[in-house]
Amino acid sequence: MPDLMDSIQERNLDVLANQVAAHRINNSGVSASVCEDCDQPIPAARRAVFPGVVRCVSCQEITEQKQKHYRS
Repeated sequence: MPDLMDSIQERNLDVLANQVAAHRINNSGVSASVCEDCDQPIPAARRAVFPGVVRCVSCQEITEQKQKHYRS
């Protein structure tokens, strides 16, 4: 018979699995052919490797640096 600690650990694992699933990249999206920030074409190789991409490499790096800067 599971005790209280087993139930708590099982619940924590469920919560963690849900959080990981929520933060995974959705690779089923359609890639944009031009960057949404700078309107430059996104190379076909990048679109093939990262389905659903909407930014060129330069703009994506800038976006990630801004997000990293503002995280608490």
